[in-house]
Amino acid sequence: MASQLALKSRINSTTSLGKIFNAQEMIASSHIAKARNVALDAKPYTDAIFDAVQALAAHTDIDHPIVKTKDDGNPRVAVLALTADRGMAGAYTSSIIRETEGLLARLEAEGKEPQLYVYGRRGVTYYKYRNRKVAGTWEGESDHPGVPVAKAISDTLLDAYMASEDKGGVNELYIVFTEFMNMVVQRVRVLRMLPVQIVRQGKPGELGSSATEDSGNAAAVEAPVPTAPDSADTPADTAAFAQADNVSPLYSFEPSLQEVLDAILPKYIQARIHECLLTAAASETASRQNAMHTATDNANNLIDSLTRELNASRQAAITQELTEIIGSADALNKQEE
Repeated sequence: MASQLALKSRINSTTSLGKIFNAQEMIASSHIAKARNVALDAKPYTDAIFDAVQALAAHTDIDHPIVKTKDDGNPRVAVLALTADRGMAGAYTSSIIRETEGLLARLEAEGKEPQLYVYGRRGVTYYKYRNRKVAGTWEGESDHPGVPVAKAISDTLLDAYMASEDKGGVNELYIVFTEFMNMVVQRVRVLRMLPVQIVRQGKPGELGSSATEDSGNAAAVEAPVPTAPDSADTPADTAAFAQADNVSPLYSFEPSLQEVLDAILPKYIQARIHECLLTAAASETASRQNAMHTATDNANNLIDSLTRELNASRQAAITQELTEIIGSADALNKQEE
């Protein structure tokens, strides 16, 4: 049995840690509502711009890097991992790193050359000490990211995507982040942002009318889309198509299709990255709150266990002292007799 001094020292240190854990939990609890609301408020704008890009991606007559892979045989792909700046968030960063490593392995098995970009001090440190080559890093404000950091990341990735192969350009863009579902569940996702690929969803055996981004490990399949009928009144830069039950909007691009898509592409990338940063921040805060709550409970349980052990040790010491006193008294009585 450990000495009373050692037990008291462990109780004091565990109590101090419990206070730290409780303080971190309270801070995370005060931040989670705002982080969740900010992530949800950004979603409508991101969904709107993604719906517009979906509609453009459905038109097979558009030839632009936003919807079609460049035919230059470039095997490079960019992978962006969104990790945390601080610890005490449970398995938040380790889950992202594990999913990122799996994605890199899958891409390499397909004969591609992934280039890694990392956001968050924890992820940067992880790859730094493993001597892993990283194409770009960003640190700071992982729990409350702003527009400037989203713009810096999107500009770097967009430059890499639009560059040619001889200038180190990439053909695809993936992002690994944690999606905020609720306070208990946060899901790690792999999202292919560029080029946009559509997946038809609908009833079993039928093609639906919605398009979604390729995410996770599921492969996206681009379904055939009917093209617009020939018309002499249709402008050269107009895209439209008809389906069995509905007709998509008729788009007219001015001044030209190329200029419009060149203007949309940076906004699309920045909006999607900013949304991923915000939902990742909400997930990080929720993970930290859950982890600190569990750590506080474990600290309290450990303190209770150590206190019982200390009381048992103290009781054993008292019993030993009483036994020695009684034994000494009996010995004196026998000597007097």
